[in-house]
Amino acid sequence: MMNSLHRSEIVKHLIIANVIFFVLFCMSASPLYKFFPVLALWYFDAPFFQAWQLITHFFMHGSFMHIFFNMYALYLFGTVLERVWGAKRFMIFYFVTGVVAAVLYNLIGGIEYYMQYGTMFPHKAGFPVQFIPMIGASGAVFGLLTAFAMLFPNTELRLLFPPIALKAKHFVLIYVGIEIYLSFTSFKGDNIAHFAHVTGALVGFLLVKYWQKTSKTFY
Repeated sequence: MMNSLHRSEIVKHLIIANVIFFVLFCMSASPLYKFFPVLALWYFDAPFFQAWQLITHFFMHGSFMHIFFNMYALYLFGTVLERVWGAKRFMIFYFVTGVVAAVLYNLIGGIEYYMQYGTMFPHKAGFPVQFIPMIGASGAVFGLLTAFAMLFPNTELRLLFPPIALKAKHFVLIYVGIEIYLSFTSFKGDNIAHFAHVTGALVGFLLVKYWQKTSKTFY
C-alpha cells in the first residue's frame, strides 16, 4: 500500500488531509469541533451556508467507518486513475466531480423544497425549515468508481460483503442502481445523502466521456 501511495502523490495528500480534518474538526473531543458547521455543506438557503463549503465538505466525515470506507475506495481506485491520468488531471477530476455533485445535490434539494413550500428558498420566505448539512467525499469517490469502471470495465473486484467477485462495470451499475433506489426510498435512521452518490457517478461519467471525445492524451 505504501508503494502505491508513494507513486500517487495526490491520493496520498488527499488521504492525509481527510484524516487531519477528521481529527481536528469531526471528533467531538477536539477543541476545533465547533467549526464543524462552518465546514460542512449546507443548503444554499440555510443561514450557515458559505461558498467554501462546496470544497470543505468532502474533507469532513461523520464517523470512523465513514472516513475509512471513503479513503479505502480513494486508495483502491484513485491510485490507479492517478497513474493513468497523471496528477493534474486526476486532481481536476476529483475536485470538479465533488463540487459539481454537491451543487446538483443542493439543486435537487431545492426542487424538493419547491414542491413542499412553493419556493426554493424556504428560510428566506419565513418557513421553519430544519436544514441538515452534507459531509463526506462520497460524491467524488463515486465519480472515481465510475471512471474506473469506464476505463477498466472487465477488471474483477473481489467484494468483502458479499464475498463474491464482480467485474468493475457490473459492480458500479449495481451499486449506483441501489443508490438510485435508496434516493427515492425513506428508511428510519438513514441519514446518507444517496443523491450525492448518484450525482457524483453521473458527473464522473460525463467528465470521462467528454475527455474521451476531446482528447486521447492526458496531462
